[in-house]
Amino acid sequence: MSWAQSVTQCIQSGGMLASVEDLVESNFLIEHADLYTSKTSGFWIGIYRNVNGQLLWQDNSALDFVNWGEGQPSGDELAFCVEMSAATGNWNVLPCSSQKGFICKKPKITFYLFTDTKKDKASHHLNMWILLSLVLIILLGVGFMIYFSFKMKTGSGTGREVRWGSRQLEYSHALTAGDNGSDATNDKEKNEHSVV
Repeated sequence: MSWAQSVTQCIQSGGMLASVEDLVESNFLIEHADLYTSKTSGFWIGIYRNVNGQLLWQDNSALDFVNWGEGQPSGDELAFCVEMSAATGNWNVLPCSSQKGFICKKPKITFYLFTDTKKDKASHHLNMWILLSLVLIILLGVGFMIYFSFKMKTGSGTGREVRWGSRQLEYSHALTAGDNGSDATNDKEKNEHSVV
């Protein structure tokens, strides 16, 4: 592919033509590029000369490291592109229309989550109130279930209370009637027959 086609392919895959920032990176590329020497003699890298004549990397990184081959770069042509030799790792100037392989470099993606702490605190408080309300509703529901199951298990308590209350009233009435001088034993027997 030509240099321009290589740039397009790299951009479409989410990267740029490779920039070589130091000797370690150069050695890494040479090691891996050597595997492809049977297919191509070199690979396009992302260095270019802008209209002001400055050499720049396509990804705007600093041009602090160079690995030019002997006699390179030659001339001050504005339109030239750079290939890295698959065999030596040296850089050579070639016409941009030359057909070479290419090396794309993709940025390392790191995700950062930025949030507004005030919103987080408010959200936390809202979540706490919702949770507290749910717990309260559940406890009330369990309490009612226990109350009604106990009530059903013991039967209808209101009827027994009324009967027990009426016995108590009759018994207390019998006791007060016996105090006014009549035969207490006789009245007591009458009241016992009437209660049953």
